[in-house]
Amino acid sequence: MDVVLINPGSRTQIYQSLGSDLSAIEPPVWAGLIATYLRRRRISVAVIDANAEDLLPSETAARVAELDPRVVVVLVYGHNPSASTQVMPSAGAICDAIKQSGAQAKVMLLGGHVAALPERTLQEESADFVCAGEGLHTIVELLDAIAAGTGEFHKVRGLYYRHEGQVCATQPAPNVEDLDGDMPGVAWDLLPMSLYRAHNWHAFGFLDRRMPYASLYTTLGCPYHCAYCCIQAPFKSGEAALGYASTVNSYRFWSPETVVADIDRLVTTYGVRNIKFADEMFVLNRAHVTRLCELLIERNYDLNIWAYARVDSVKDGMEELLRRAGVRWLCFGIESGSARVRNDVLKTFEQDQIGRTIARVRAAGISVIANYIFGLPEDDRETMQATLDLAIELNCEFANFYCTMAYPGSALYRRALEEGWPLPDSWTAYSQHAKDALPLPTRHLSAHEVLAFRDRAFDAYFNRREYLDLLTVKFGSDTARHVREMAGKKLERHAVPTGPDATRTLLKAV
Repeated sequence: MDVVLINPGSRTQIYQSLGSDLSAIEPPVWAGLIATYLRRRRISVAVIDANAEDLLPSETAARVAELDPRVVVVLVYGHNPSASTQVMPSAGAICDAIKQSGAQAKVMLLGGHVAALPERTLQEESADFVCAGEGLHTIVELLDAIAAGTGEFHKVRGLYYRHEGQVCATQPAPNVEDLDGDMPGVAWDLLPMSLYRAHNWHAFGFLDRRMPYASLYTTLGCPYHCAYCCIQAPFKSGEAALGYASTVNSYRFWSPETVVADIDRLVTTYGVRNIKFADEMFVLNRAHVTRLCELLIERNYDLNIWAYARVDSVKDGMEELLRRAGVRWLCFGIESGSARVRNDVLKTFEQDQIGRTIARVRAAGISVIANYIFGLPEDDRETMQATLDLAIELNCEFANFYCTMAYPGSALYRRALEEGWPLPDSWTAYSQHAKDALPLPTRHLSAHEVLAFRDRAFDAYFNRREYLDLLTVKFGSDTARHVREMAGKKLERHAVPTGPDATRTLLKAV
């Protein structure tokens, strides 16, 4: 075996009790894409999905020993395209276990968090190598260098490695440009397809059919520059190698025909109907979306798709086409009820677009999941309350309530370092649902106040009669009952004090 790709993860650590039956179990899309890329170069590859199989680090290391590869690549990506940092503890534990097992394979860490902090990652973890980019060229060139036996790792592009006690970095590797030719689809046959599970809200109305499930990309990257997002971190060095200006984000496409060929395999081979388009911004390029929808409409697969969009990217008429193609849910990053707060983190759109776009989408028969963030730098009690008030007014079919995290690779992380804002002491604290979750403070509020507001806002939203009535009418009483049970699961929070400070932020009666 040439390469083993490992998808780490600890659902219990990241999601607490929510990880057992509420959170999705996502297929490792990047592992599947890298496997396709390597196979097309006659490189033998296997995937160990330690997250889906719920493997301990020692069990993962034992699997590696059985396969006896030349190189192990531990992939640091998460459910959310903007957050891989929370996966680092599991990734590091797997690296440790492989080394402790006495395996001869070289170990490389690769992924969003890793690309954001390559030197620090190599210094802190027991991996032999760290990849500073998206990794495709780097893996192939590393295999060649190992096979040559010369130790000339300085010739491998996009690599961080140790030499005589020093951390060395090579020239960046370019991003792959021919997506259709180099990695046309995911190597689904290498993944445990029977284990993947859709989000609970994705299957409202048929909660007993969350499996089978799959997610895939139709594009890579995002042209926007939202300050809290780190989606572009693995692509920046590759963009520089291709001559991009540092202020420009790459945005690459698979052809609609290639994407639909992958969906054909999912439907006909694995019986998949629940699908996530994992693109950071799917509904953006009208020609791409239109052609993809037309191909799906021709097939009439009766799919249950969800995807990301912006309230200013779903143009008039697109919602009807999306619904006919099988898009049942759109996820909108509304973030804040205050335009001033949004503009400070470069999430700019007109306030009145929010209600208009969501009304159009829902009128077309597409359900909406709205994302909100509490604790953006300009937030105070009034603006956070305005965000909750907006969420209640919109009364979308589902909502995610987040706290602001300065993820490595984001502009907000760089800003936090420059201005001396406190950051978590552990990578687990970057998980929104973890016991030790610790968001950024704002200019006006402590991290504890932000986290307390977020948790109370969650309770307020999901226990409202108006919301539960909406679910009962649209999805049935079983779904409403399920949400009541979900809202009854309380998260433990180490960061929230129990003294007077815990009550300083009061939630207005709703």
